[in-house]
Order: sequence, then structure tokens, then C-alpha cells
Amino acid sequence: MSESFLHFLWKWKRFDSSNLRTTLGLPLDILSPGEWNRHSGPDFFNARIRMDGALWAGNVELHVQASEWDAHGHGNDPAYDNVLLHVVYEEDIPVISASGKRIPCLELKGKIPPRLIHQYRQLEQQRAGIPCGKFWGEVPDEMRHGWLKQILAERLEQKSGTIVRLLEETRHHQDEAFYRLLARNFGLQVNAEPFDMLARSVPVVIPARLRSNLLQIEALFFGQAGLLERHFEEEYPLLLRREYALLRHKFGLSPMNASQWKFMRMRPSGFPTVRIARFAALLQKNPFPLSDLLAARNLAEMEAILTVEPGDYWKTRYDFGKESAVPGTRRTGHDFIHTIILNTLVPFMYTLGKLKGETGLTGRAFELLAEIPPEQNRITRFWHEMGERTASAAQTQALIHLKKYWCEVRNCLECEIGKYCLG
Repeated sequence: MSESFLHFLWKWKRFDSSNLRTTLGLPLDILSPGEWNRHSGPDFFNARIRMDGALWAGNVELHVQASEWDAHGHGNDPAYDNVLLHVVYEEDIPVISASGKRIPCLELKGKIPPRLIHQYRQLEQQRAGIPCGKFWGEVPDEMRHGWLKQILAERLEQKSGTIVRLLEETRHHQDEAFYRLLARNFGLQVNAEPFDMLARSVPVVIPARLRSNLLQIEALFFGQAGLLERHFEEEYPLLLRREYALLRHKFGLSPMNASQWKFMRMRPSGFPTVRIARFAALLQKNPFPLSDLLAARNLAEMEAILTVEPGDYWKTRYDFGKESAVPGTRRTGHDFIHTIILNTLVPFMYTLGKLKGETGLTGRAFELLAEIPPEQNRITRFWHEMGERTASAAQTQALIHLKKYWCEVRNCLECEIGKYCLG
């Protein structure tokens, strides 16, 4: 038995509520369980009950054992003086408020359907995969798809919070905020932090001023990344170092520590050197890509804007002085471009639509998710093995969010799927 389960039972009245009485024998009717409070203070606000014929409105506190009231320090906290009902699984002791009054108590022991307890314990004991794994195939398609739409909206809201903070940091300079988010996502998960630091150390206006010269933009980023401090024999990195020395003096720059970049256990195409080269090429092609991306009529036009080839040196190398086993054009791949659109453009578009009150932008964000092919990663493969078939990134994004922020933290009691599984 857990307190979160009691919250679920109380919120949805999933217990025998006929002929209820307090532990002192007073008749009790629950008219409204109140509003679930997720912050400090009583668990439910504004509940309405009829007790011993009198109508009451106020707060409700829940515990597994009544003695937890004192263990949690509520007995000396005036914030709990207005609790009109203490709901517990078992009343092991009577509870007295800070004002000296005994708080009426409802004991749920013996009032919870045995099947509901059994189903809840099954969810709690399931350790592999997701708690409702054995029930997933039994959930009606309409319910599952409807819940995933809500989860997708929650994911965009979560990402929107990050972008709002970026806009505040940049004093609502949209291009600077987009540039920082774009850089972070170029690093994917492994090098997201150093890419973020790199972008913050070089405001977007600087590479924009160097747009006519790719070598200078490369020198700027590789120098700021701290990756030009090694011993070189090739002419290209030596030329980058000379260019960076001039740019560093001109713009008053301070380079990062190169040790922050991660190279281990990565494919050569994912090396930060290759990604920095691509980032430089993109900024030369379009220093302020946001406006063009927002104006693009379809996914193909967005892909064209984000498709670049790095400088000639990087077509045959994946690090300074290290040649690739299979040289090629190194053109940005569709999977990587889709990842950038998913994690950068879509949430940015959604956030701008919200802030400006432009429903067309927010709607376009959802439409774009439906146009992008489904992602292929560890989490989407897990769902595929569960029997879930996906047709677009809208579905895979929702499933990724569901797994990370609902299933893995075992938030079953607030999940529509979890509530269905409980019967």
C-alpha cells in the first residue's frame, strides 16, 4: 500500500462509498474529493463533504497510517489546522490538530475492492519493461491513441519551457535563441553540453559577419572549442589556428577546454569534429535559418535548408589528421536532419505560436511531426517489441515521452492506460 495509491482511490472514489462513517461513527457523504495539491500543504483542496448532516468545505489529508500525521510534522503546522477530514488506510492512532481538536478520520481498510488491490500490486511488482506491459495489448486502440495525443502535447509543452527560458536569456532575440538550441542538438545527447557552451561563447552575429569565408567560420568554432591546441603537421589545421588567433583577438574570445568534448565509443560520423564542421557549413549557408525554416512550405524544403556539405578537408577525415576508411561527400543525412527538426524547429515553432497567439504555427508543429518518418532508437524498438506500430514521429515522440516520464517513474495511477489496467 502506498500513499499515491490512496490519492488515486480518493480522487476517483475507487472504494466502497456506501454507508460511509468516520472512525467515531459519524455518517459521511463525499460530494467532491477536491483538487489534488502537488505542492506543500494538505493533499486535496476545496473538498466538499456532508458529515453528520452538516455540509463542510475544506482540505483533506491522506496517509497510509494515521500516525504519519505526526511523523510528517503536521501536528505542529498551522497549515493543516483547516483539514476537515483525514483519510487513511488504517487509523492506528487518533490525530490531534495544532489547535487541539481531534480530526475526523475515514479509514479505507476493508473498503477497497480486492481485485483493484491485486491489479495495483501487479503494476507495482512489474520491474522489466513497463508496469502495464502484460495489459498493453488489451487497451482499446481509441483510448491508447487518445492518450498518446495528450502525451505528445505534454512533450511539446515541456520542450516549450526550455525555449521560453532561452528567449528570456537572449532578451527575446529569436535568432540567437534558435542558434543556441540548434547547436545543442547538433551535439545530440553525448555532446549537447559542450555544443551549448560553444554557441554561448560565440554569439550568432559573429559567424554571420564571417559568412563569406567558410575557413574563418571553421577556425572560429574549432578554435573556440579548444580543438586547435594539439600538435599538427597538416596545413589545414595550422591555417585554422592562424585564423583563429586573429579572430580571437578581434572579438575578444576565450576558448573552451577541449577535454569537455567526448570522442570515446562513437562512430566517426558522430565525432564532434565532424559535427562542428557541418555546423560551420550550415552557418555559412544561412546564418539565420529560422525565418527560412518557418516559411518553408513542406518537409522537403526544410530538409533542403538544413542539408549541407562540410569543407573539403572533412570529406575525407573524421578528426584532424585521421582519414576516413570510406571517404564520401559527408552530406548531412536525412535521419540527422529529421532529428534536428524534431528537437529544434518543431518545439521552437510551437513555442512561438503560443507566445504570439498564432494557432497556425502551433498547428503546423503538430502537422510537421505527422510528416516526419518514425524514429528508430532504443525506446522505439522497445515499443515495437511490445506490438506498437508507428507511422510517424508524432507517435514515436509520444511513446518516448511516455516511457521516460511516465512508465520509468511508475506514474501509473495518473496515466489513462494505468487507470484502465486497474479496471
